[in-house]
Amino acid sequence: MYDDLLNNTPATEQSDQPLSKEDYAAKKKTEREELFALSDDTALAVSGDGDKFQKYLDVQSKFDRYGAVNALLVMAQEAKLPSQSASRLGDFDYWKSRGGAPRLGQTGIAILEPREYTKEDNTPGVGYNVKKVFDISQIDTRRMKAAPPPPTYTDRQILGALISKAPVKITGVDTLPNGAGAKFDPQTDTISVRKGMEFADTFRSVAQELAYADLTTGPDTQADPQFSAYCASYMLCKKHGVDTQSFDFAEAPKVLAGKETRDVKSELSQIRDVAEDISGRMARQLDAVSKPPRDTGAR
Repeated sequence: MYDDLLNNTPATEQSDQPLSKEDYAAKKKTEREELFALSDDTALAVSGDGDKFQKYLDVQSKFDRYGAVNALLVMAQEAKLPSQSASRLGDFDYWKSRGGAPRLGQTGIAILEPREYTKEDNTPGVGYNVKKVFDISQIDTRRMKAAPPPPTYTDRQILGALISKAPVKITGVDTLPNGAGAKFDPQTDTISVRKGMEFADTFRSVAQELAYADLTTGPDTQADPQFSAYCASYMLCKKHGVDTQSFDFAEAPKVLAGKETRDVKSELSQIRDVAEDISGRMARQLDAVSKPPRDTGAR
């Protein structure tokens, strides 16, 4: 169904007859509809299988600037990559600006790029264009400059970034009910954190409760956001190199059972959004840590 869309046809094989404006518009509409259908199929697949659901979260944590639909599309197509797994994506211009280019015969991953436009009644609207991106495993990198290594941070710096400028109060306590690592109290707007835990346990627990607080106090409050908060914590751990062995998504199909496709995608979007909100705040703090102090000239 998706072969024509997901394979790049060499220019020499394309028809010399240009498409009319109407035919071109119809072709692009079909491409968009096929991609949305592919994202729907993938959403249903991940909602019914715990391992696939975890794989989706892995993809979304790597490409957290992509919305849930595009993360689903990357997941659906990455098996065709030489590496079998996408790690760094960019369009043709992105790679060209860095001295690289897709190798001959490589097939791009098709995603949907949002575009704003003005409707006939002069109200704003959002449409989508099909965009092809390529993974670094598909790129001829011989002329590319080596990318600088990413900055490294201590556990203390990562945890500090997680709690820095948090929208709720965070306080340490000696014990919590049922051995919990952290607990959000909406009455006091406070997250209590059990003292003495290892770094990974502290990060996981605080990240989950921060996500839970966000999901229960924001404009899109969920009735029971525990699962979404758990998923957001997993994504934050993956992104920041925190151990994830304690996570288990075997129950994901039960949580998502009976949901319509649009509701599954909505929940995936909400997980992504809350994780990205926390991660963005962390990035600003870590960026400040990685920059050397400014020399004011004072002596």
